[in-house]
Formats: sequence, structure tokens, C-alpha cells
Amino acid sequence: MKMLVRDRKFYRDFFTMTMTIALQNLIVYGVNLADNIMLGAYSETALSGVAIANQVQFLLQMVVTGTASGMGVIISQYWGKRQTEPIKRVFAVGFWISLSLSAIMSAIVWFVPYGVMGLLTNEQSIIPAGVEYLKIMVFSYLMFSISNSLLGVMRSVETVRIGFYISLSTLLINICLNYTLIYGHFGAPELGVKGAAYATLTSRAVEFIASIIYCRFIDKKLKLRIKDVFALERSYIADFMKSGVPLLLSNVSWGVAMSVQAAILGRLGASGIAASSIAQTLFQCTSVVAYATGDAARVMTGMAVGKGDMKKVRSGAKTMQLMFLIIGVLTSLVLFLVRKPIISVYNASAETAELANIFVLILCVTAIGTAYEMPCLTGIVSGGGDTNFVFFNDIVFMWCIVLPLSALSAFYFKFPPAVTFALLKADQILKCFVAIVKVNRFKWVRVLTR
Repeated sequence: MKMLVRDRKFYRDFFTMTMTIALQNLIVYGVNLADNIMLGAYSETALSGVAIANQVQFLLQMVVTGTASGMGVIISQYWGKRQTEPIKRVFAVGFWISLSLSAIMSAIVWFVPYGVMGLLTNEQSIIPAGVEYLKIMVFSYLMFSISNSLLGVMRSVETVRIGFYISLSTLLINICLNYTLIYGHFGAPELGVKGAAYATLTSRAVEFIASIIYCRFIDKKLKLRIKDVFALERSYIADFMKSGVPLLLSNVSWGVAMSVQAAILGRLGASGIAASSIAQTLFQCTSVVAYATGDAARVMTGMAVGKGDMKKVRSGAKTMQLMFLIIGVLTSLVLFLVRKPIISVYNASAETAELANIFVLILCVTAIGTAYEMPCLTGIVSGGGDTNFVFFNDIVFMWCIVLPLSALSAFYFKFPPAVTFALLKADQILKCFVAIVKVNRFKWVRVLTR
């Protein structure tokens, strides 16, 4: 207990940042939840098709947030020193990497949408719905990349509220347009899957415009200008390649792994796809606080390292670990209590609803592990500068353990979907043993500033 932080400001800063980011993430997930619920009530085929198509959006999100995390690790240490010019140089590098990768993904989806869907599922009945959705959503990818790069740099300098306000606006727009366009209310045509895509595309456009306006005309910390985007310097590119790219690769690897997981579940039938979509959307919405602690931990740890305050680094890491565990238990409890009321909202078959309930019960167990290991590794350890460890740890657990065992379960042994789903989530428990040892040895501190 002596190692725990006693400064009230630490707790105030941590929970303010965590709750603001959590609310923003909840709203972002709410956009997907709105699509799922309204499409689920419209047609299970539409729900399954869009659920598979959204794996592309998820992979894009991993690219964009991975780049933002890579920027954030370096930027938070500079922000600890209150040096804004280097922050702008790091941002420029991350901006162009994120935009370039998003452009490549956009081209692939635009030219071979059926090929993309075919990689994710062999259920021919749902592929047309997914392709219909992708052909519209592809126009949102570059806007999503730019807006999230801007909001990412804001978050790294402790400006988090603007992300919440923008996300709230986009959620309201998305819900209203979903209701109008999916079902054809207020004289609008009934567009079904296309309606959901147009609604999400419009909300992304609003997010894009609002992010640019805030960063260009309102923000007073960095005062970003268009010229800053083009201020690329070789030394900062090298810094990003060394310390930022491992987090980008880790996120992309995890995103690809999630798509592979979706492909495994996608070959277990339409009920397995729909049940997985329901369970994981519910998990995302109830675990937003747990995921937000990772962002808060990364920024606060990075700032402490940037200041050179090792006492604060140590006490902060000890204190945050305890908070992670408490948040994990609460997340698991909430997920358990809300599972049946939420599942009942979906217009799903009895088989799908029963399978979704089993999946959620599995997630109630793994949620505690996720709430501890994820912010420990991607928050504290990466914020301290040891991003290479996070990358290699993810590679080993996901690609060498989880995916091979899950594939054997699904395709060779043909175990029930619940067994395969549990194996897909097993790393969330296994990583806890690595996290508790790694964090408390304190050999992860790396000074990344010049």
C-alpha cells in the first residue's frame, strides 16, 4: 500500500481522462450497435452480412488507432516536457502513414469487394448484403483516417472532450438516419443495408469536418496548421519507425487476427456469425471503461517518463494495476446482468439467442483478464517506451497459440461453436501472467524524446 499514489490529482486526471475516452468509445460502439439492432430487427441476413463486412472497418480502425497509439507514445513524452514543435513533427509522420494504409485498404475494397467478403465467410446467402454495404462504406475510410489522426494527437496532449462531443453528434446523426433510411420512414425510400451504410457514411463525414475545424481554428495547445502536415523530417520518421511502428504492427496484427477469428466463426453457420456479432458488440459497449484505461495509462505513464519522474512512474504503475482489476470485476458483473435484456432486443432465432448468451457468459470470464492485461501492456508498458515487447507478445499469443488451436477446434475436431469461441478468447487470460511479471519488473522504461 505504501507504493500507491496518494496525490488526489493523479486519480482525478486518470478518471477524467478514462471516463471521457470511455464515453467517446461507447458512442463509437453505439454507432455499430445502432446498425446491428436496426438491421437485426430488419433481417438476420442483413445483420450477418453487415457484421462480416464490418470486419473490414474493424481492420481499418486497428490501422488508424495503431498509428495514433504509435504517435501517442512519443507525443506523450514530449508533452511531459511541454515541447510542442516535436509533437507536430511526430504527428505529420503518423498522419501520412495512416492515410497511406487507409488508401490501400480503400482500393482493395473498391476493386474486389466480393473477394474480400469471400475471405471472411463462405455463407453465400449473406455475401451480397455485405458487398452492398462495403461499396458505400469505402468512401468513409480516408475521412475516418484523417479525423482519427487529428483526435489521436489531441488525446495525447490531454485534450479528450472534443472527441466525446464529436462522437456524440455522429451517434445522433447515425441513429436518426438509420431509422429513416433502413425502414423508409418520413417518406424516405426503404434502403435496408444501403440505408445503414449511407447513415454511417454521413456520420463519418460530420466527424471528419468537425475534427478539422476544431484542430485548425479552436485548439490552443498545438495550433496545428496545414503546413504542419507536410513538415516531415527524417529524424522523426526514424523515431516513429523505431518506437511507433511496433504498436501499429501490433494493432494491425490484432486486427487481422480478429478478421481471421471472424472467418473461423463465419464457417460455423449464420447463427454462429449473428451470435458472435451480438455478443462482441455487447462486450465492446460494456468494456469501454476498461479499454479507455489503456489510453489514459499510456498518456500518463508517457508524461511521467518524459518528465524523468521515476518515483511517479513506479507508484503510478502499481496504483493503476489495482484500478484495472477493480474495473475488470465491475465490467464482468455489468456484462452478466445486461446480457439477457439486450439479446432479447434482437429479432434473432432461438438458436442464435441461446448461442449469443453462451458467448457472453464466456466473455464475462475473459473480461477480467482483458481489463488487467490490456492496459498493463498497451498502456503502461508501451507508454513507458517498450513497444517492441508489446508487439512480440501479441504475435506469440495470437498467431502461435490462439488461432492454431481455434482453427483445429473448428475445422479438424469440429467442436461446438462455444468451445471454439472460448479458445479464441483464451489469450485474454494467459496474457495476465506475462503482464504481472513484466510491469512489476520496471525494465520497460525507455526515453523516446530527443
